[in-house]
Amino acid sequence: MATVQVALWVVVGLVVLAIAFDFMNGFHDAANSIATVVSTGVLKPGQAVVFAAFFNLIAIFVFHLSVAATIGKGIVQPGIVDVHVVFGALIGAISWNLVTWYYGIPSSSSHALIGGIVGAVIAKAGSGALVAAGIWKTVAFIFVSPLLGFLLGSFMMILVAWVFRRATPSRVDRWFRTLQLVSAGAYSLGHGGNDAQKTIGIIWMLLIATGYAAADASSPPTWTIVSCYAAIALGTMFGGWRIVKTMGQKITKLKPVGGFCAETGGALTLFLATALGIPVSTTHTITGAIVGVGSVQRASAVRWGVAGNIVWAWVLTIPASAFVAALAYWIGLQIF
Repeated sequence: MATVQVALWVVVGLVVLAIAFDFMNGFHDAANSIATVVSTGVLKPGQAVVFAAFFNLIAIFVFHLSVAATIGKGIVQPGIVDVHVVFGALIGAISWNLVTWYYGIPSSSSHALIGGIVGAVIAKAGSGALVAAGIWKTVAFIFVSPLLGFLLGSFMMILVAWVFRRATPSRVDRWFRTLQLVSAGAYSLGHGGNDAQKTIGIIWMLLIATGYAAADASSPPTWTIVSCYAAIALGTMFGGWRIVKTMGQKITKLKPVGGFCAETGGALTLFLATALGIPVSTTHTITGAIVGVGSVQRASAVRWGVAGNIVWAWVLTIPASAFVAALAYWIGLQIF
């Protein structure tokens, strides 16, 4: 009986840790949702985080759980995951998030989690225990999502410039201050829909591994869905102000029309990826869209050195979080 109780408390502790990661994900990635709308002056920071959190939460009613299914069942072979793998994955992801948050680097919480899962699984059973299709699909979108964001952001900027070519700058600014609320809401909706599901997926993975959910269930328990969406919304409300400055000001200077185009391009990318069940980085997506908008104005409008530093963080995210996760998996074996 005592052993059963200990096992139950380990599962409860890991669920709490996963929800804490989800909160941190919202905190860390809040900048992606609100950086443009704050830097253009359309909303004050306090207003922006509440606005973004609301749309993060209502995403629960909009998107199917395709991304959660990919994380929960499409990355690791059945029977491999246990409490030690989940512990290692979460510690790896949280550690990388803390480092990048401290230095104000817009890295990907999503890929930190993927890296954590990969590192812990390899430490336990080797690379053969991974589902190659799920891994490569996720890795491919490290490059596809910013590229798609770049192309859609650029296209939106060109389209808007052509449609409003006869309008005065002051009128364009006034119109897009209102329209940017629509684009920011859409982007926050996509952010909540894709990112909350990643944590739902790892909790689902844990519950299946420990017998608290059936392996053939079509969806995770309702409480996991509600908890994860609520956690990411609360995290967004607290915001990540160090990263807001990088995203909204250091890469390129944005006006409301540019903010609208970047957010719309990013939102379309997130909607597509979520519909396909692909866990993507909201950071990669909005960064690509912002760079696309800035480069349409003129190439020199983009601070390519800042953008390059961000790309290096993207490249390092999966291997760094995987390395920490492998260590954490070994530590977990010694503790419980």
